[in-house]
Amino acid sequence: MNHDFSKLDSIFDRYPKNQESLIAVLQDIQKEYQYLPCEALEATANRLNVSLSKVFSVSTFYNAFSLKPKGEKIIRICCGTACHIRGAKMIQEQLEKLLEIKAGDTTADMKFSLEVVACVGACAMAPVVIVNNKYKSNVKVSQAKSLIKKG
Repeated sequence: MNHDFSKLDSIFDRYPKNQESLIAVLQDIQKEYQYLPCEALEATANRLNVSLSKVFSVSTFYNAFSLKPKGEKIIRICCGTACHIRGAKMIQEQLEKLLEIKAGDTTADMKFSLEVVACVGACAMAPVVIVNNKYKSNVKVSQAKSLIKKG
């Protein structure tokens, strides 16, 4: 995957050049590229004077960070207890079938990423599916196709 890393300098310039800035820098990189490209992690280690192993350690420790590219639309299926009981697994299976990927993967065209997440604290709305941070409540298996429509 080819990226324009010219934006990294503006990200680095916002923070002091030390280890305490690491998480904030990684958050900004993730926001810019939708994931943490290896080249950006190497640049971060150099600019903040932190070991590359430390940068990778932090990048893999926090769930919010991803080392894999994400799709334009990120679909998250809540599989907490209430959602699970109300059919989240069937919704997951239907989305996997429609997108032809498994949870944790991204479609080849980079349009969709499918993720399973723990409880999102919206149990009264179960089952919940989150599409690019927009919560969909009381989702039915029959609505899976509409979740991946354009727009």
